Amino acid sequence: MSLHDDLRAAQRCLDELGRTVARLEGQVGGGPDIRRVRSDTDHLRESLALLRESVPDALPVKPREDVIVIPDAPYDATLWADAEDEGLGTRHGKAP
Repeated sequence: MSLHDDLRAAQRCLDELGRTVARLEGQVGGGPDIRRVRSDTDHLRESLALLRESVPDALPVKPREDVIVIPDAPYDATLWADAEDEGLGTRHGKAP
């Protein structure tokens, strides 16, 4: 998962937390405990917004040097001349 995916996932979780806290507030009333939870939720939302602003939009992607690209095109059959395919017999269909 990329950094931006993780930030979006955290935002979705905070949105759900905010909705849940609002439902709880409706059920238990507006006591000091629920106000503290709502305040903490708001602080988390603000902190995540600051974090999202500090993350660059486009992180540079460094190409991997250990990856070797192999083309999908078939290989030239003359590279093997009369070599046998291992375990499949010869090119002429006569197995040893």
